[in-house]
Amino acid sequence: MTHISLRQLEVFVQVARLGSARAAAERLHMTQPAASMALAEMERQLDAPVFARERGRLRLNERGRELLPMAQELLERHAEFARHASDEGRVLTGELRIGASNTVGNYHVGELLGKFVRLYPRVLVRLRVANTNTIAAAMLDHSLDVGCVEGPVAHPQLEVRPWRDDLLLVCTSPQHPLASKRSLKPADFAGARWILREPGSATRSISERMLARLPPGEVVLELDQIEAIKQAVVAGLGIACLPKVAVTDALTAGRIKALKTPFLDLRRKLCVLIHRQKYRGALLDAFLRCAGHVH
Repeated sequence: MTHISLRQLEVFVQVARLGSARAAAERLHMTQPAASMALAEMERQLDAPVFARERGRLRLNERGRELLPMAQELLERHAEFARHASDEGRVLTGELRIGASNTVGNYHVGELLGKFVRLYPRVLVRLRVANTNTIAAAMLDHSLDVGCVEGPVAHPQLEVRPWRDDLLLVCTSPQHPLASKRSLKPADFAGARWILREPGSATRSISERMLARLPPGEVVLELDQIEAIKQAVVAGLGIACLPKVAVTDALTAGRIKALKTPFLDLRRKLCVLIHRQKYRGALLDAFLRCAGHVH
């Protein structure tokens, strides 16, 4: 019979998140030998390793990936038990790891986090901003508790819930030849010079669908930040498909022109991602409630 302790579970979870016993020990305020010993003892009791050792890094193996969500749930349930048993009652504490794709993380962070942070000031929120594919991958390996992306994401282990509507605009500099045309047709984009996001970005995906409906053009730049693309458009380097929320100020200031393209559907949904194996504890429930997503 195994007797795995909470401390061993804490070490296991932190090593899975951070990739080394040293980093886990620092996070848990332990010595590295103590963290390594706790992990070794857990693996001994399980009679199987949970990590593959690769060039000084520890990466979850198949057994470890199977056990990680259960270990996280046990720790969360223990914290909830301690909170309910204490004088603090229902005061939420702990850590919530949220992933956001670039549009959400850079332009909707107030909507995403504002209410939750105001209501639960003792919860530490760690926000990771990356492209949609990266956030989805982090959800799948349980290194994030919840994600918010501009999609599309299709994976059987991820529940996808609509969150907000979003709109993209086809943008040019005011000096671009198309900026002065009153009525545009798809044929007007023949040979256009395009600036795109990097592969793995949801904005890239919708841009590619848009380009498939237009005459062939030329991709002249590929950038991984919306702000960099916006500045390239302002400089007259090409045309780009950008979120409306990201260019509102530039449109008002006259630094960018949004082309009227009724023949293109540039609407999309921002979505919340939840791993189907993830324990829906008090922290996650509170966040989803603030985002309008408790079912």
